[in-house]
Amino acid sequence: MTPPSSPVLRCWAEIDLGALERNLTRIRGALPEGIRYVSVVKADAYGHGLYQTVARLMRSGADLFAVANVHEGAAVREIGPGWKILVLGPLVPGEEPLLAEHDLVATLSSAEEAERIEAVAETSGRPRPVHLKIDTGMGRAGVWYERAPELLRRVLASPRLRLEGAYTHFSVAESDPVFTATQRNRFLDTLAAVPELNPAGLLIHADNSAGLETFAAAGPFNAVRVGLLQFGVAEGSTALLARVNPEPVFRFFTRVGLVKELPAGTGISYGRTRFLERASRVAILTAGYGDGLPLAASNRAEVLLHGQRCPVLGRVTMDQTIVDVTGLDAVRPGDTATLVGTDGEDAISLVEFSRWAGTIPYEILCSVTKRVPRIYRTAPEV
Repeated sequence: MTPPSSPVLRCWAEIDLGALERNLTRIRGALPEGIRYVSVVKADAYGHGLYQTVARLMRSGADLFAVANVHEGAAVREIGPGWKILVLGPLVPGEEPLLAEHDLVATLSSAEEAERIEAVAETSGRPRPVHLKIDTGMGRAGVWYERAPELLRRVLASPRLRLEGAYTHFSVAESDPVFTATQRNRFLDTLAAVPELNPAGLLIHADNSAGLETFAAAGPFNAVRVGLLQFGVAEGSTALLARVNPEPVFRFFTRVGLVKELPAGTGISYGRTRFLERASRVAILTAGYGDGLPLAASNRAEVLLHGQRCPVLGRVTMDQTIVDVTGLDAVRPGDTATLVGTDGEDAISLVEFSRWAGTIPYEILCSVTKRVPRIYRTAPEV
């Protein structure tokens, strides 16, 4: 790959907005007609950069956006008017006025939250739109499904609340289809228990990126929440992924700062957790956990240099990481090392990178720090 032009960057991430747009189009094409696309862009669009990502999604056909909290919602609203913005997380008392100020849709999980939002609606003189979240077994946000009919009736009867949607969250969609089916049935049974509810007039959603393979097009479902899949990250091999064939949006690079020869027996990095079994040539990379390389990847991760895999030696430190380049005589200071991405005929995926650290791609993306510049590729072409 071609490194960015001057000034020289020590560590950077490339975000391919063209790939993001193509992924959205492909996901839409794999879903039944009429299903609305809820683009989840919480946590700075999973570390990809909120402004650039949302702006591209707006022009690419996202129907509405979902964020974690009202402050993220306010940031999305600054990017463009007209889109519905759903706040997925519970409101901290005192945040309710931001709903009206930035035209946000709140998630309701309790009667106490309903009372606080009603107070804001009374002040503004307009009913506030809400989605009711139903806890079908995840044990996190949402009203417990057995108590949800009561809260549903309370919201429907309130002149200060306007129910616009209902949803749940699958906790093991990628690994336990039996429990996922149980959650889906609990959700549908809850809606059916309130005859005065008209699902046809609401946004009904349960499936996210992990659950799209078992998406139930039948019944009241008319929307899906798409998060990491739109950024080209997916684990496993399924029929849906084969149809979507998502492209990676995120790539991660650093540079070689120093190349040196070390004798056999040398202890490497802090803690001397690795000793060289032979005389070795090593490269010191100009990135560490202060940039987003996980400490847990010490002695486990690999990087690509000149198209070859080079193992990490010893502990990842805050600003530097040591890799073994024995046999790669062409490696020089200033060379680009690929942490996530393609170099020559080989590639390191975000999924592989996260497994070396014993974590998940979500955490890796959210852990790439602010000192890592994001370089945006905007061309729509492949």
